[in-house]
Amino acid sequence: MPYPTPEAQREMLRTMQTIRRFEERASDDYHAGDIYGVVHCYIGEEAVAVGVCAALNGDDQIISTHRGHGHCIAKGANLDRMMAELYGREDGYCKGKGGSMHIADFDIGMLGANGIVAGGISIVTGAGLAAQLEESDRVAVSFFGDGASNAGPFHESLNIAAKWKLPMLYVCENNLHSAQTPAAKTLAHEDVAARAAGYGIPGVIVDGNDVFAVYEAASDAVARARAGEGPTLIECKTYRWRKHTERPNQPDQRPEAEIETWMKKDPIARLVNHLKSQQGQFSDEEWEAMDAEILKSIEASVVYAKASPFPAPEAALDDLYAD
Repeated sequence: MPYPTPEAQREMLRTMQTIRRFEERASDDYHAGDIYGVVHCYIGEEAVAVGVCAALNGDDQIISTHRGHGHCIAKGANLDRMMAELYGREDGYCKGKGGSMHIADFDIGMLGANGIVAGGISIVTGAGLAAQLEESDRVAVSFFGDGASNAGPFHESLNIAAKWKLPMLYVCENNLHSAQTPAAKTLAHEDVAARAAGYGIPGVIVDGNDVFAVYEAASDAVARARAGEGPTLIECKTYRWRKHTERPNQPDQRPEAEIETWMKKDPIARLVNHLKSQQGQFSDEEWEAMDAEILKSIEASVVYAKASPFPAPEAALDDLYAD
């Protein structure tokens, strides 16, 4: 499969840098006491969300995890409404009642996120079933971590999706650690993708810090799903730079050398260097201008969030049930 066009590559870079700058600001504002609840930063894993979502159509559907800001942005979510939700404000995606871990926008195919490990896998498998029953060409994508691959919903969903040939992508973001527990201590096999063989579906391992490798694997899986050939399990080997959460005094038992090694594999720096190596395709000035535009949009989202009111106490029970 050929690389995306230079224009598409720059758009990938813009989205990846937007995710990083959003997360940096979310972390800063959380520690400043402006954001409530918990923030789980996606920094270091940007190539996974962007590589997968670049292979999707607008009406394809995804579901996220507790570390979900990157998936939202990659699928096209509005930064203003995202930041307002983190700030707990009425103009946020969930009217300020969901916070960081529960952003949803059905109009862009973002079905939401889930604070329960593996909690979203079966939900989005239902979206894949709906697409099949409606005889549409939509595909559905489940993002989850290495820890979720040990949970029941992962195995149950892969089994039924394989049996019914549902148009699904199961994307494991294996960042080597489930909260504080090294994945090596909980996985019977070091590769999550190896579990696909038990369900008779393809299991693909990719460098999760290479946006093109992710995009190629996702594109192949999407084509297979649209052709009625069923699901694919894609394991993206990647790494989060930050602690499991931004909570103060959150323990982080990962070796410093391991963190430093993975930071040298920065997916954004890799894409910048790739674009610069294409003669005439990208310059330092263009990169600086792009980053400045992104920072401006992030700042605007904070201004929007701060200007939005908190939800009224009498609205606490609104939207609990459908009419």
